[in-house]
Amino acid sequence: MKSSVLDRFLRYVSMDTESDPNTGLTPSTPGQYEFALKLKDELIRVGLKEVSLDDNGYLMACLPANTNDDIPTIGFIAHMDTSPDFSGKNVKPRIVGNYDGNDIVLNKELNIVLSTSHSPELKNYVGQDLIVTDGRTLLGADDKAGLAEIVTAMEYLIQNPQVKHGKVMVGFTPDEEVGAGADYFDVDKFGAEFAYTIDGGQIGELEYENFNAASAKIQFHGISVHPGYAYHKMKNSMRIANQFISMIPRCETPEHTTGYEGFYHLIGMEGSVELTTLNYIVRDHDRYKFEVRKKELGHLVRKINAEFGEGCATIEIKDSYYNMKEKVEPVKYIVDMAEEAMIEVGVVPIKKPIRGGTDGARLSFMGLPCPNIFGGGHNFHGKFEYIPIQSMEKGCQVILKIIEKTMDLKK
Repeated sequence: MKSSVLDRFLRYVSMDTESDPNTGLTPSTPGQYEFALKLKDELIRVGLKEVSLDDNGYLMACLPANTNDDIPTIGFIAHMDTSPDFSGKNVKPRIVGNYDGNDIVLNKELNIVLSTSHSPELKNYVGQDLIVTDGRTLLGADDKAGLAEIVTAMEYLIQNPQVKHGKVMVGFTPDEEVGAGADYFDVDKFGAEFAYTIDGGQIGELEYENFNAASAKIQFHGISVHPGYAYHKMKNSMRIANQFISMIPRCETPEHTTGYEGFYHLIGMEGSVELTTLNYIVRDHDRYKFEVRKKELGHLVRKINAEFGEGCATIEIKDSYYNMKEKVEPVKYIVDMAEEAMIEVGVVPIKKPIRGGTDGARLSFMGLPCPNIFGGGHNFHGKFEYIPIQSMEKGCQVILKIIEKTMDLKK
């Protein structure tokens, strides 16, 4: 299984599938669809059935049950795109065999080093085989490790028909990294009672709680006047926006919060004297606190208008996704089953809230309860990304063990 999952992973990361939040298309980039076409052909060759790829780049396939027992249909989901935060073009992975615990020179020419001071968890993988970048691109383990692990597990079951299992669905989505991975996912067509996204980080991660999330666009309208004659006439929208920024609690930002703590995060700003736009994201695990945070932004906008005149500041808030815990907790046995599967294959479960979101969060609210399981990588979305080959092997084993344990869920 090691060679299969490794070969797939190296092949998958060679394709540029970086998504783009600005195209307005689905999938947002042509590379994703090209990759999906190749994956479709591979799934057919492997022996999966009902393989389909729609115009939006959603790829689905079925592993039919090989037992007459009435077993619930389960699913495994991963995304095909890589993050636009860092280049995913011309990825040149390198294997560091039998890692010795020291710093790893990724690119001698550019003096780029993956250090144990920056990534102390490297020490956990001494003696294992690490896949790293050449320092010029991200690696793409998020989420091509998940893709490789799912396909390899399906291939194993097809090649070993003596292993009994119920019906298994697999689904590969575009544009997860730009928040659109579940936009056109057909839950009814998928037909699973529950599923797992294989989209987590380090080995052992098991997540069924995530942020409630919203985006906020706040605009400040000014009045431009020649600065020599601006006395009591000019309104500088950039200065007003800066005042608004200073009103956000200083310690309620990503760099000052952890665990279940929520935040306000300024992700973009653009301005002139006449018009300045601030883009925020709002996050909190607690739904009540999440709603309070959104109201607080509205309250601060009203304070700006009270000082500078009605209409000076406007705000648009759009919810992005909610905490999947609300939908997964009533069927908590699917989390317990994944935890037991990890333990049985020698993986120590790490249950913690996601300080972010996955396709599984939105899918859970679309009627498909969908916890998140590790893919095995570290330092996603950047040049220091790496993944131990042994973690991918364990990912395959966890998928197979969950399928095996599903046999106990006879209806």
